[in-house]
Amino acid sequence: MEQPLPAERHARILEVLAERHAVRVSTLSELLGVSEVTVRRDLEDLEGKALLERTHGGAIAARRMRAEPAYREAAERMPEQKRAIGRTAAAFVQPGETVFLNGGTTTLEVFRALDVPGITIVTNSVGMASESAERGTDVILTGGEYRAPSDSCVGGFATDAIRKVFASRAFIGTEGVSRLAGLTSPVSAEADVARAMIDQTHGPVTVVADHTKLGTVADFAVAPIASADQLVTDAGIDTEYHDDLVASGIEVVIAEQLVSTRSRGT
Repeated sequence: MEQPLPAERHARILEVLAERHAVRVSTLSELLGVSEVTVRRDLEDLEGKALLERTHGGAIAARRMRAEPAYREAAERMPEQKRAIGRTAAAFVQPGETVFLNGGTTTLEVFRALDVPGITIVTNSVGMASESAERGTDVILTGGEYRAPSDSCVGGFATDAIRKVFASRAFIGTEGVSRLAGLTSPVSAEADVARAMIDQTHGPVTVVADHTKLGTVADFAVAPIASADQLVTDAGIDTEYHDDLVASGIEVVIAEQLVSTRSRGT
């Protein structure tokens, strides 16, 4: 049987990744009828074109994000996973800490789950500032140019305010998390705010992102992946990608979703 040409193999690999998001070398070897050595070489070629990201045992799809999703649309994506991530991340906060939270639907869930005495939240999220009145939480809003798509403040006024703070912890939400490209955002001004928060944090930096953000690359760099100490995500993360992030020195925490009584059939 004639083996497929490299271009044919590459096309088929990308088709499989589009269907499954992640695939192992052994599976591709069987599907394509070629050796694992050939598959690994194909994956290396495709990674060089930024079409996928290799893992220790296979690859995950590399997705490009060109446009920022509308805030309401983003809030409706993976809501249960985001709430679980928020609860898990909030549990790391200690009394008396000063905490950075950038704008976003996942960081908003972190804010909503916080129930720690004596903390101060520094944020560019207008939504968090609005909800703080009902919670009695000390919130410093950076101010700046208001962006409706993210319900947050950006620009030089916001980043200047951030640079006057030395936070003990930061929770950063971002649209793209990639081992190769790092943390990325589809909006330059949002990337600037997140980067400033990371730079001004003298303690753990935790990225909060559901698994659909992993392997995604947006147009504007926030920071290298090594700038994060911890990633809190959901159980949908690919096992190989999880292991590679851990090998890179990042603690990966899987948030557990609460199981409703209805789902247990009671």
